[in-house]
Amino acid sequence: MNTNGHHSQDTTHTAEEIRPPSPFPISVAEMRERYLRLYTGAVNDILRFNYQMLATSLPSCFAPLREEMKLAGLAFTVKGGPDITTEGEFEMRAQMLEALHEDAVVVWDCTGDTVTSQWGEVMTMAALKLGCRGAVINGIRDTQAILKQGFPVFHQFKSNTGMLGRFRMYHYQKPILMGEVVVKPGDWVFGDIDGVISIPQHIAYDVLLATEKLMFKEDEIREMVESGMKPTDVVKNGGYF
Repeated sequence: MNTNGHHSQDTTHTAEEIRPPSPFPISVAEMRERYLRLYTGAVNDILRFNYQMLATSLPSCFAPLREEMKLAGLAFTVKGGPDITTEGEFEMRAQMLEALHEDAVVVWDCTGDTVTSQWGEVMTMAALKLGCRGAVINGIRDTQAILKQGFPVFHQFKSNTGMLGRFRMYHYQKPILMGEVVVKPGDWVFGDIDGVISIPQHIAYDVLLATEKLMFKEDEIREMVESGMKPTDVVKNGGYF
């Protein structure tokens, strides 16, 4: 009961309450675990050859902060750009962080900004508390602190220049354009040392199954090559290079 004699409403939420239901036949956690066993090149091949999708890879300038970093999860989209206005900027940033859900991957369309860092230590801490699985972002700072937290970040550059007064967020959880790829909230995002790929939500599970099957086939091809079989014979036996 509050000081006015009225019962106060508890607005806190558990991780279970803010976690969206899985849009797939399996849990998002299992999707993530299985995708992390794949590699982006194989997923790209499935999207190109099985679905005739040529534009699925985010710009090649996005690289993992450490080569071994991988990320997989549901796209949580953010749009921002160079802007010197500051009114309400902190509040919107806080609202965005509170809207994050478990197994989200934050994907930022930064409108070509090459100056400021949009992600740092404290945002990483807040994102991790909510089960966020990584970020795709133009600029970062507080790099050592991000590394200590083990948070997967795919970035273009590092900069000690913060956002305030130089860059601002415009909106979040709306479709964004990353290079030639439209990323919608809830699409599947997967990244490894070879870059980041976006998979439309409605085919992400089928793409997982097809890629797992492809990787089994690739194991057979490796065995043929390791056995000393000539490349032309490998192809005759259903293999490829």
